Amino acid sequence: MTLATVFVAMGSAFAGEMPTATLKGKVLHLDFSSPVAEREGGNLTLGLGGLNTTRNTSLLNLEAVLASAANDPAIAMIFMKPDNLSAGRATTEEIRTMILRFKESGKPVVAYAKNMSVEACYLASAADYVILNPSGTGQFLGVGTSQYFIKDLLDTLGLDIQLIRHGQYKSAGEMYIRNDFSPANREQYERLLNTIWQSRLQAIAEGRGLRPCCLNRLAETLALDDAQSWKAAGLVDTLMYRDQVEEFMCSLFKADELSDIKAVTPATYNLRNSRNRNKIAVIYADGTIGDGSDIGGDAMARTIAEVRRDESVKAVVFRVNSPGGEVTASDLIRREILMLQQEKPVVASYGNYAASGGYWISSSASRIFCSNSTLTGSIGVFGTVPAIGNALRKNLHVNMVTIGTNSHSGMLSGIDPLTDEELEWYQRHIDSIYENFVSLVAENRGMEVAVVDSLAQGRVWSGVDAIQNGLADEIGTLMDAILYVAKEAGLDKFSVVSYPEVEEFSLRSLLGKDKDKKTPLVQMPYIVRYLSWLAGNTYPATMALPEAIFFDWQ
Repeated sequence: MTLATVFVAMGSAFAGEMPTATLKGKVLHLDFSSPVAEREGGNLTLGLGGLNTTRNTSLLNLEAVLASAANDPAIAMIFMKPDNLSAGRATTEEIRTMILRFKESGKPVVAYAKNMSVEACYLASAADYVILNPSGTGQFLGVGTSQYFIKDLLDTLGLDIQLIRHGQYKSAGEMYIRNDFSPANREQYERLLNTIWQSRLQAIAEGRGLRPCCLNRLAETLALDDAQSWKAAGLVDTLMYRDQVEEFMCSLFKADELSDIKAVTPATYNLRNSRNRNKIAVIYADGTIGDGSDIGGDAMARTIAEVRRDESVKAVVFRVNSPGGEVTASDLIRREILMLQQEKPVVASYGNYAASGGYWISSSASRIFCSNSTLTGSIGVFGTVPAIGNALRKNLHVNMVTIGTNSHSGMLSGIDPLTDEELEWYQRHIDSIYENFVSLVAENRGMEVAVVDSLAQGRVWSGVDAIQNGLADEIGTLMDAILYVAKEAGLDKFSVVSYPEVEEFSLRSLLGKDKDKKTPLVQMPYIVRYLSWLAGNTYPATMALPEAIFFDWQ
């Protein structure tokens, strides 16, 4: 295909705006070389070369850049590599939404991929023009999940696991007591996966001018493999090697060399560095809930109380990305959120997960934003009680005997299985927590207890289903939640501050040392961060979107 032919295709893709007018300005380059996560920060990974550290890109930072760039006359277009993106499904959906909003400015978006997948295709379908490497391949297979079931292994080892739960769909502990999906668990996951798949098909179809049923047939018949098949299906516009893409970009800007085209990344994009005394706080609940887990009950409660007492904070977005966790820790957080709501507007924004304890801590928010592919609900309770006595006797020939003052003194020692009487006691405890959970949700959401109970039973719902059944309110990004709560608080200008403070990775943090007593080694990440900001580099201390909004990272 000649470059002239490409321009003809480009003319139709950009509705006549391209390529007749030469682009002027900078390219916003979305390379996605770093994983996009809830918070900026470092991750420790183990690879073939040993321990490695990788740095996340903050989703809110990326959304702010995309929204600001749409109104920035210095930005001419977006060039992105969708196959590089490492993010959860809901995160990918938020990024795609912001790219679509960028396009509303009339500026083009071009995607270039070496290989394709469902998620890469989903993100690329937001672009005006999609290029695939001629030697690229791709898998368009639908959406699936795999779960481990280890009952047979436990039986072989002689390990006893008893599952006590309330909710037929509460399946987290079924891996210990079954060797296949239960009918209820299969039902909920088939529904969940199908709703996510349909939302993906609909979005891709709209972006590419195709029909969802035709896309589904491509997956069912394994019709897509090499680059040529992707082009023939209409999912990409043309095939180019990297040097041809460079030539193509030079033609758009009438540049002699690629180096003549100015480019910025989300990390180097110059957002306004100002502040406003009125603040909106984004409180992140990211990870599992429980003491010693990602979200400590006491620690998060203290953070929320700090925000509540800060008179400069006028409203709050509670950003939840959690599959759940401990009941006691969840309830501590829930109570602090209720106290916060008595003084300031609070809305919830859900990431990839807001299930079980993640829903418990946030269902009282005045409005809940989520993505189509958010996993939420899971209003149910379960507990597992292991018994290793038989395994010790069978495999190690070790016999452990428990004695105590009462008949049930050793029931939670983990040595012998619970008796029927003990199981009944545990079940009453689980049922009580479940009834409390359902009552809280009913009160928070203004629903009848019986209705919540019918939606609960531990069932996980997609975001789109959660909105239909009343467990959530609106499909929207984190930025949408911020702008909504700002309006609720009557704020035209405000800063956005993030809580809790992000802990930089260091050897001391790896060893679990006290971060408040910093050694020079521990201080180094903070020094690098500050110097990078001074140099206009990767980690800005403040950022803004739009002109009236300021972001003050802590």
